[in-house]
Amino acid sequence: MSQNLADLVPAEGALAGLRLWLKSSAYTRRLLLGEAGDPWEGASNYLAYFSQAQGLLKPDVAVIEVGELFESWLRRNPGLAAEMGTKRKLSFPLRRLLEQAPARALLAEVVAAVLANLGGQLPLVLAMPSPRQWLLQASRAAGRDEVEPDPDSIEDAAMYMADLVRSVSGLAVGGILFEEAQDGPDSVAVDLELYRPMINVAKHYRWPLALRSGPGGVADCAAVAEFDVFIGAAGVPAAARAHGVDASVQLRAGQPLPGLAPRQFHYIEIARDATPERVLDSLAALRTG
Repeated sequence: MSQNLADLVPAEGALAGLRLWLKSSAYTRRLLLGEAGDPWEGASNYLAYFSQAQGLLKPDVAVIEVGELFESWLRRNPGLAAEMGTKRKLSFPLRRLLEQAPARALLAEVVAAVLANLGGQLPLVLAMPSPRQWLLQASRAAGRDEVEPDPDSIEDAAMYMADLVRSVSGLAVGGILFEEAQDGPDSVAVDLELYRPMINVAKHYRWPLALRSGPGGVADCAAVAEFDVFIGAAGVPAAARAHGVDASVQLRAGQPLPGLAPRQFHYIEIARDATPERVLDSLAALRTG
């Protein structure tokens, strides 16, 4: 039986196994595949890379970076970017990107292969840019550098993403993570209600939802209660079932890490150019308290 993120975050708030969540793909790709390495050329390629990365770092949560799959697809299909810019509607580039049937098939093959490899030992979370961020990223890929997302376009983006994740609804996905931008001038408080199409799909399939918030945090709205896990320092709702304390900066600087209160865990984004010895020593120190 496959694990679910909710198994690590019980309703009563006492954490049951979730102490360390890693964002490590940039680091492990460089370390295991080289500077130009791309694990997304096929499901077998990805599984070989994934199993090595898991064995190296041993995180509490297994993560597939869905956004990186589509970034790779764009690089390997350069004509697609031009197609994404053929209509003026702000959400069209993302729609065109996410409707790529071969990329969807690859995602399903990768998820199935990874789940078989995990053998029910860890929850498998699909991480992806938030609807707002993926809308912006797809627009830039289509050559539209100066765009301002409006509520309707953000909701459209969430609808296209919901259609994408339905393609893996028959597999034992253990949760969904949305990631907001972590730097730059964009510090707006995010209205999670605009992500409703994705929220509804996640709830339908009983997939827990997590959000890595940006500098602006989240606006007060009813949709906040639909999220199980919040990661980051800004705007973490008091009612969150679990809070990931982002200690990435402290880890990179060799500084003491913040202590954990009840319902908290450490979230670490490992820098792409991090030194392997230092990474392993730091993670070992985290695990031993």
